[in-house]
Amino acid sequence: MLLIPAIDLKDGHCVRLRQGELSNATVFSEDPAAMAAHWLAQGARRIHLVDLNGAFAGAPKNEKVIKTILQTIDNQIPVQLGGGIRDMDTIERYLDAGVSYIIIGTAAVKNPGFLQEACIAFGGHIIVGLDAKDGKIATDGWSKLSGHDVIDLAKKYEDWGVEAIIYTDIGRDGMLSGVNVEATVKLAQAVRIPIYASGGMSTMADVDALCKVAHEGIEGVILGRSIYEGTIDFSAAQVRVDAFLESSEE
Repeated sequence: MLLIPAIDLKDGHCVRLRQGELSNATVFSEDPAAMAAHWLAQGARRIHLVDLNGAFAGAPKNEKVIKTILQTIDNQIPVQLGGGIRDMDTIERYLDAGVSYIIIGTAAVKNPGFLQEACIAFGGHIIVGLDAKDGKIATDGWSKLSGHDVIDLAKKYEDWGVEAIIYTDIGRDGMLSGVNVEATVKLAQAVRIPIYASGGMSTMADVDALCKVAHEGIEGVILGRSIYEGTIDFSAAQVRVDAFLESSEE
């Protein structure tokens, strides 16, 4: 199970939001590329980037900073990127720049034909971000709740060929209130593709709780505020996860 540090970009800075509110952002670094280098040095095996301005605008807004981060990482580990990616040209441009996985969120719900086209053209590189509250999907930077059921959509996207799903409980994101293990496991059991948990990770107890259910198909978890505020020690947590999973296989 991978622990994946998140670098959320707003106005060129590394920030964290509370429950997706763009106006409720905490700036953790004014040099996101240096932050990426830091997590790489701490043993990260993948980096999660989000263009927050892009998510709300529906078009890339932090592309220059993202390319600087990619140059810093220099293909040492995979980078996954989401936020405002709504057309094929943008996907191709980011993949050419060195992004490994493109995360499609709002566009997957609002323009399913685009998602299908992306899966055909860029097979193996498309991840869907399902952001939900009480089992229903949210779109447009979490500002709108739809009537779509998480599991129904996940099964449909699996059939279309998406590589994996990132599941975020938006009621918990950035709140350090604990990950929604039950909902994440329920989703993982409903599909065969990998599930990445997100939202609410707070302490090592949350890491331990996910380790215990990793065998259900949970291949990773995205860490944000917890590793920036120090409630989870990233490198120690990854060592602990590795040891737990290794012992459970014996």
